[in-house]
Amino acid sequence: MKAIVYRATGEPDVLQFVDRDPPVPGPGEVRVRVAVSGVNPTDWKTRSGATNPLQFPEVTPHLDGAGVIDAVGDGVERGRIGQRVWLFMATAGRPTGTAAEVTVVPADRAVPLPDGVSFDVGASLGVPALTAHRALTVAEDGPRRLRPGALDGKVVLAAGGAGAVGHAAIQLARWAGATVISTISGPEKARLATAAGAHHVINYREGDPAASIRGIAPGGVDMIAEVALGANLALDLAVLATRGTIATYANDGGRPVELDVRQNMMLNTRFQFLVLYTVGTEALAAAADDVAAAVRDGALPVGEEHGLPLVRFPLERTADAHLAVERGTVGKVLVDVAS
Repeated sequence: MKAIVYRATGEPDVLQFVDRDPPVPGPGEVRVRVAVSGVNPTDWKTRSGATNPLQFPEVTPHLDGAGVIDAVGDGVERGRIGQRVWLFMATAGRPTGTAAEVTVVPADRAVPLPDGVSFDVGASLGVPALTAHRALTVAEDGPRRLRPGALDGKVVLAAGGAGAVGHAAIQLARWAGATVISTISGPEKARLATAAGAHHVINYREGDPAASIRGIAPGGVDMIAEVALGANLALDLAVLATRGTIATYANDGGRPVELDVRQNMMLNTRFQFLVLYTVGTEALAAAADDVAAAVRDGALPVGEEHGLPLVRFPLERTADAHLAVERGTVGKVLVDVAS
């Protein structure tokens, strides 16, 4: 089989296009013939060594993907062979990700993908959708699970609604019944956030964005899915409702965060910092189940017309795909694995 591997961390040129023997699934595992692999910022950060030293002698990257199960290990129902699936957390604690024609994952990390849903959608779920789910289910006064109606009466602010996680947060929050506001930096990203389903879009670079958000939600925003806490904290606190939650999954720009303790005491602010690697198996399983339900309802489409442009590369150009993500390409970067 063809695969991408790296044996040392560094720039994208450490990625090599190689031939490998197809892996054999062990107990509790499934083998998947990958159609499309999704690339996330965490994939290139891991490859670069920015987050951790190399964990295995050789790594095939990428947490997310979609394809068809073609073999199962002991303890897994043989009826799963031939099942279309989307994959998540493929390289969490493992060396074999989805940047290969065939990969092996624990059976519970391969989630059924309905026949009418494309592999592009499947490969775009994983990290973005599960992260967005977590951000929307940690509020003190909010639900722990998502379903239609779970967020009725709530106001959600998705910061950076043109990004992959922001896009998923808009879609999941709207599916669950929230009023969704998204902050963006210009007209093109406003168009994408609107296409994703945001009820309101606010350009944070123009006018008085806090006043604009308060005009939509006089009582404040209940939940904020935050991509750049250091840059956006002042705005977040200006629009947050009492007992509101700021769930931050990144700090784009790297600006230091300084808290006014009394201000947050008076608001009873809840800060939730999150990363999927340490969120716990129970939260991951709940998120996967709820995201799967949203997919069945058609709530998580991708493509420019749905607010998430797709940027594609063939498997042998995975290094270029990583570089595109590093440079902040707008949309979802996908690697076409199957010919």
